[in-house]
Amino acid sequence: MAYVVTEACIKCKYMDCVEVCPVDCFYEGENMLVISPEECIDCGVCEPECPVDAIKPDTDGDLERWLELNREYAAKWPNITRKAPSPEDADDFKDLDGKFDKFFSPEPAKR
Repeated sequence: MAYVVTEACIKCKYMDCVEVCPVDCFYEGENMLVISPEECIDCGVCEPECPVDAIKPDTDGDLERWLELNREYAAKWPNITRKAPSPEDADDFKDLDGKFDKFFSPEPAKR
């Protein structure tokens, strides 16, 4: 089992989760984070840190799509080990549904 980042992270990217991860298994895209399922040790400390409830155990319902997305982009995006500032407009997007089709970017973070 592993934890995965879901659609709620898109355009929010608060990163509180990154600070508490003991194995540094978060990877940063242009507008969301993902967790490497191969590196995640299933400790669960990241889940309660997410203010938009975007992190879920991969056994929680129908999350196969998100497990695969996390696996794919963890291999492409840069690892992030420290919290960085969230987007200035993150609060404007935190309660939106259907963000993947409208806003997901496959691009890595540009820092």
